[in-house]
Amino acid sequence: MKEQYIPQEIELSAQTYWDEHQSFVAKEDPSKEKFYCLSMFPYPSGYLHMGHVRNYTIGDVIARHQRMLGKNVLHPMGWDAFGLPAENAAIQNKVPPAQWTYKNIEYMRKQFKRLGFSFDWSREIATCKPSYYRWEQWFFLKLFAKGLVYKKSAEVNWDPVDQTILANEQVVDGRGWRSGALVERREIPQWFLKITAYADELLKDLDQLAQWPDQVKTMQRNWIGRSEGIEVTFPLQNSKEALTIYTTRPDTIYGVSYIGIAPQHPLAKQAAENNPALKQFLEECKNVKVSEADLATMEKKGVPTQLNAIHPLTQEIIPIWVANFVLMDYGSGAVMAVPAHDERDHEFALQYHLPITQVIKPKDNTAWDFKKAAFTDEGIMLASQEFNDLDSTTAISKIMDHLEKKNLGKRKIHYRLRDWSISRQRYWGTPVPIVNCPNCGPVAEKNLPVVLPEDVEFTGVISPLKTIPEFLNTNCPVCGKPAQRETDTFDTFFESSWYYARFACPDLDTAMLDERANYWTPVDQYIGGIEHAVMHLLYARFIHKLMRDEGLVKSDEPFKRLLTQGMVLNEGTKMSKSKGNTVDPQPLIEKFGTDTVRLFMMFASPPEQSLEWSDSGVEGAHRFLKRLWTLAYEHRESIIQRNQSGNGKNTENIDWELADTQQRDTLRQIYEVLEQTKYDYDRLQFNTVVSGCMKILNALTKIPAASADKQDISAYIYQTGLSLLLRLLAPIAPHITHQLWQDLHYSGLILNATWPTSDTAALQMDQIQLVVQTNGKLRSQIQIPKDADAKTIESIALADSKVQQAIAGKTVKKIIIVPGRIVNIVIGDSA
Repeated sequence: MKEQYIPQEIELSAQTYWDEHQSFVAKEDPSKEKFYCLSMFPYPSGYLHMGHVRNYTIGDVIARHQRMLGKNVLHPMGWDAFGLPAENAAIQNKVPPAQWTYKNIEYMRKQFKRLGFSFDWSREIATCKPSYYRWEQWFFLKLFAKGLVYKKSAEVNWDPVDQTILANEQVVDGRGWRSGALVERREIPQWFLKITAYADELLKDLDQLAQWPDQVKTMQRNWIGRSEGIEVTFPLQNSKEALTIYTTRPDTIYGVSYIGIAPQHPLAKQAAENNPALKQFLEECKNVKVSEADLATMEKKGVPTQLNAIHPLTQEIIPIWVANFVLMDYGSGAVMAVPAHDERDHEFALQYHLPITQVIKPKDNTAWDFKKAAFTDEGIMLASQEFNDLDSTTAISKIMDHLEKKNLGKRKIHYRLRDWSISRQRYWGTPVPIVNCPNCGPVAEKNLPVVLPEDVEFTGVISPLKTIPEFLNTNCPVCGKPAQRETDTFDTFFESSWYYARFACPDLDTAMLDERANYWTPVDQYIGGIEHAVMHLLYARFIHKLMRDEGLVKSDEPFKRLLTQGMVLNEGTKMSKSKGNTVDPQPLIEKFGTDTVRLFMMFASPPEQSLEWSDSGVEGAHRFLKRLWTLAYEHRESIIQRNQSGNGKNTENIDWELADTQQRDTLRQIYEVLEQTKYDYDRLQFNTVVSGCMKILNALTKIPAASADKQDISAYIYQTGLSLLLRLLAPIAPHITHQLWQDLHYSGLILNATWPTSDTAALQMDQIQLVVQTNGKLRSQIQIPKDADAKTIESIALADSKVQQAIAGKTVKKIIIVPGRIVNIVIGDSA
């Protein structure tokens, strides 16, 4: 054993051993309890930052801990390799996206290995490989045959320069984020998956996820957005047509003063044919991105259509306006506007001087100023015909009954959730396996995979797939006549929605999944950022249910337990490349070692909270590891001797009557920390685990030099204490613990060591230590029987030589005993 702690040597040695012995290769073993630990796989961006390090260290600590508990652990790694960043890098670096991606994968794999993560690299997958996306294409066609996939025109953000669809977040001030061109709203054909067919189950099954954060489940419930309401029919004036409007607030129906329709509504387009002002407004709306998040802050604008509807209950004439705050994909693209009782409707009414009709009053009859705000709380009905004086909540169901009885409305359950648009007009993605035939329409490809050409000249303006005849031109699988392949590619969320299942059988080339998927899934512990709380996790839950219904898996949910780790902050803000405040882990690893970086990451804050970066904190973590090494080195001879002789495996050869106070207390502290640390590991509070390890080290360093007849006890405490400490620390700092375990000749490898248990014999010592004070000043420490009564404690305290010296010539007025802690002798001057 070397005297100095040299992390670079130790870590290279440990990693070489793990690699050569394939220490983390997982195999299915029905005789053992399985544990599937998975961190959300990364995009191969080319380098790791501290956010990566934290996320994957958390996962590694969990995986290693579960392994020491005796479980059969699967801990895989792969690459979410398709997507827009590779295309942007290809344009910037003038290399094909595939070349850029594969180079980054190679580099990041080396970084991961340098961090000592216990990944099973034999199961590595990259979503850009045909061996992976072939089965995604196969699954898509299965859903296509079942009617769960369809194609329809949908409105999108269109960049006329880059010739591509943009997500809402890629539109900045109405312009394309890269080209700067004014974005247009266009309708283009899109492929959709019918996630709405599973809306009820996705909502209901959230109740199964007891080990998910409540915040994530709430976000998913809100995104699915189940509501119970009624579709009300508003006939159009001088027309046989009618508007069907969904509302959850029929209690406000008597307060409708206008109807708002979306700019994309067919009625708006019809009205604009003879209305230049409306036509111009519709053109303006084409260049404005509108999402539900924008509605709260955007200026409410509109133009009257000159069309009117008829109120179904009062027969009043109601003007129809085109309003920019009405979304076409919500309900029917029309809303019954009640300015008195809806803030958005109220703002619009004030802007255009429309009537504000109160139909609900506060329950306490206080006056409400409708010039300032809408009244949106529950209240008492008024100006509502036979429903006056009813509680507004009660009125909801009664008015629904009334509308249904008159055939003016129909109850309906509505979802905010919309079907998932899975096609993108991008190049670097999984090709949609559809052939577009002039005679047969869209038909399924027969020969899979449809391979994405990788050696392409990429400019980013138009997808190369449209210009490669070998890819584009084919024959119809049905009629055999000339046809063209679909040039859209899948949304990359599709790839990331089933990768966890493919990790169970990545070598399978005859099917998407086999029985190994049922052995390993569902994932026991999933780790990732809160930013994926809705889209990724919702889509993965949906795809899992589709795979279940196809007979590929048996469980209902993909992830049992979810941990959403906090961000890594630098100077108070999230680390990001764009902000230039990232910290590269490589220089720190080279200076302090991987274990130091891992230890700091786990110690600095609980996993679910944000972590503030601290250079001094990293240095402190390094000092702790150096102290651990020094302690082990100083006591190596006695520990090795005991381990080689077999002593110390039990305490039967220890005479505890010879143990002094410090020895007894040290052992007790060690086992108390052990019990707390077990609990902390179970609740994933690794910061307090590290704190416990530090307490054990501090306790061990305070054992005084023992006399000859007590050497065996001290040696036992060092041997036992370090055995416990190394095992508690092993999941967090695996390299130093791997080396020390071997150097100190503990049995086998720490990787395969069992989780420590408390030594009941050592804890059941019959002596405890009390501090003795006189007038609050420390004088001595005494040993007393654990069950000593007050009289016995007083006599032992007064008989102590140091106490006798302090009270000599004084009067003992009172003795105060704090059980288990202190004896305070109150003394006065001599008589």
